[in-house]
Amino acid sequence: MATVREFMDDDPATVKLDTSAEDVAKLLGTHELHGVPVVNEAGRCVGIVTENDLVMADEEGDLHIPHYVQLFGGLIFLESVKGFEKRLKKAVAATARDMMTEDPTTVGPDEDVHEAGRIISSSGHNRLPVVEHGRLVGVITRADVLRGLTA
Repeated sequence: MATVREFMDDDPATVKLDTSAEDVAKLLGTHELHGVPVVNEAGRCVGIVTENDLVMADEEGDLHIPHYVQLFGGLIFLESVKGFEKRLKKAVAATARDMMTEDPTTVGPDEDVHEAGRIISSSGHNRLPVVEHGRLVGVITRADVLRGLTA
């Protein structure tokens, strides 16, 4: 059985919670990455920032205020305010903490590489943080999984 540990990058690029949005974008561009794990001071993987977090799709880019009606001096929103708040937060993101996806899908280093492939395929992600006891120990990508499956 080929394991994730055998094919993962065990020294991946990472960012801290307070890394500026500009520095995250530069890191992704310079290293031609589709995403980067966000780690806290203890090395725990607390999120991931992907290209999708940096670019708002057209339907999200307008940031229209949810429709509402006024009733008895108050506002009743007819759409989800939570969705608007998430889009607004990402639009004005200053740090990795503001734009990251929290609790990313992860895989363990001793998992079968087939399992990593299944998770990547079903999640639609290109890369997965590899976590052991909560700490980031690597990243495995689609290309790594393909190498593992053909080895």
